[in-house]
Amino acid sequence: MKYFAVLVTTPGWAVSEKLSQGILERKLAACVSRLPGLASRYWWKGKIESAREELLIVKTNRRKLPALTEWVRRNHPYEVCEVVALPVAAGNPAYLRWIDEALAKA
Repeated sequence: MKYFAVLVTTPGWAVSEKLSQGILERKLAACVSRLPGLASRYWWKGKIESAREELLIVKTNRRKLPALTEWVRRNHPYEVCEVVALPVAAGNPAYLRWIDEALAKA
């Protein structure tokens, strides 16, 4: 796959802003969408936990994915942060070209 929608959860607005700004400034993605109000339940250290989070949906290409993943890992406050890359099987050709154009100047 050439394009990816990458999911990154955060503990809230401030971290979402920091990560999305850093991702874009470094040209690791063409776009970051933020979804506030996420209610997460998950296993952590043998217990079921719950948290209010936000979800970032990061649009990037294969060439930028390794650097994006590493940058998020180094700059995220969670001990184990979510960085899940979902391959884009198809999409609006003009939008997909725009992703490449936006990242080509990096």
